[in-house]
Amino acid sequence: MSVTEIIILVIVLYLVICVVAYKVQEYFIFKPEKLSQDFEFRYDEHFEELFFDMPDGARINGLLFYDVGEETRGLVIYFHGNTRSIKGWAKYAKDFISHDYDVLMIDYRGFGKSTGKRHEDRMYEDSQAVYHKMLAKGYDEKNIVIYGRSLGSGFACKLASKNHPKMLILDAPYYSFSQLTNRFLPFLPVTMILRFSIRTDKYIKFVKCPIYIIHGTKDLLIPFRSSVKLAKLAPQKTRLVPIYGGGHNNLPSFPEYHKHLEEILLDHFDLIFDKHIIKH
Repeated sequence: MSVTEIIILVIVLYLVICVVAYKVQEYFIFKPEKLSQDFEFRYDEHFEELFFDMPDGARINGLLFYDVGEETRGLVIYFHGNTRSIKGWAKYAKDFISHDYDVLMIDYRGFGKSTGKRHEDRMYEDSQAVYHKMLAKGYDEKNIVIYGRSLGSGFACKLASKNHPKMLILDAPYYSFSQLTNRFLPFLPVTMILRFSIRTDKYIKFVKCPIYIIHGTKDLLIPFRSSVKLAKLAPQKTRLVPIYGGGHNNLPSFPEYHKHLEEILLDHFDLIFDKHIIKH
């Protein structure tokens, strides 16, 4: 085989890899737990199961947790990570209910009982539709907290940038989805083949409310430095809260996480800027 033929073969193989990566990437990005439509949620906390019908026929499932008899401080809209469904994520609702916030957890398309084909723009539209419907349900926008965990940070950031919530909390966010993906696939033209960009770095600049970023300093999946970079994009609005020694999936096991979250939710966390932006 000649040198020219070898070069052509390598190019063809590379293009095939790119095409395959484009086709199958959704299975690596989203790892949903699917639930039957008649699945019954059971929790110790009081909750209401909600369904949100979208214009294209998709249906988004959510759980609204609340504390009976207590006056609510507002509503937390929680965007979870890329695995499981709200059945598993619901255990974190108590972190907000204990501070007198109601919590709405929703499943993305194809997760849990939610239906519809996943498409980035449609998923943004889903979150906006849910936001409007919760306002119509009686929640005051000035008391709405948007919380995005890992993958959910991109959806949370976009939603906050288009509205006027009380605050935005990002938990282990990525700087940009293409940058995160490039860490694992540095040999591919990631920006060209990614079907989901989910630009946290793009939308954080347009968020008008206070922003709190919570991130473990030992996060091996999404490095702490990604949050440092994000904070620098909106330094006048952002407070970076490091959880020293925290990884990607274990922040709730740190007392510091719960302490800082309480301070944030109860407005006891002074939003002081530049000197808190950690160099890393």
